[in-house]
Amino acid sequence: MSVLDFSSIPVFQGLDEAELAKVQAIFHEETRPAGSAVVTEGQTGEEMFILVQGRVQISKAMFLAGMSVPLLNMESPRKVLATLDDTAHPVFGEVALIDSDQRSATVTAIADCIFLVTNREQFFGLGRREPELGVKLLLTLGKRMAATIRRSNLEVVKLTTALALSLRKSVM
Repeated sequence: MSVLDFSSIPVFQGLDEAELAKVQAIFHEETRPAGSAVVTEGQTGEEMFILVQGRVQISKAMFLAGMSVPLLNMESPRKVLATLDDTAHPVFGEVALIDSDQRSATVTAIADCIFLVTNREQFFGLGRREPELGVKLLLTLGKRMAATIRRSNLEVVKLTTALALSLRKSVM
């Protein structure tokens, strides 16, 4: 594994050197070329990724699977939610790590990338061996997920308000 200071990764900040060494042991490096899918929306997964080099784009299908909108002549349209670089070592896949369910978005490498990757078995194995460290890591991931839910809730309010205003104008 490359020489990376795990203490510089926000999700691990606050851990001491011994804890960081234990965390480092459950991660491995993976490289992905530009243009490749790192995770695909709708597929099941159990891995969490930390971007340490490169850039990714996070996108989501604009329609539910099987949904058809005849007036829109679009072949599987996608909404870009974010473009992230390695500056802040963003984390994604933490929900699948926790629940082993379907990916909620697609992450595509838009430059050659290097990731730190762990999976559910390694992550929870560490938690069983080191319960105090496991609680710290789960608390950090829980706070990240809560912040994401709060941001999403704000977006839903904005969108429903915009839709209501638009419908109101069209009726008047």
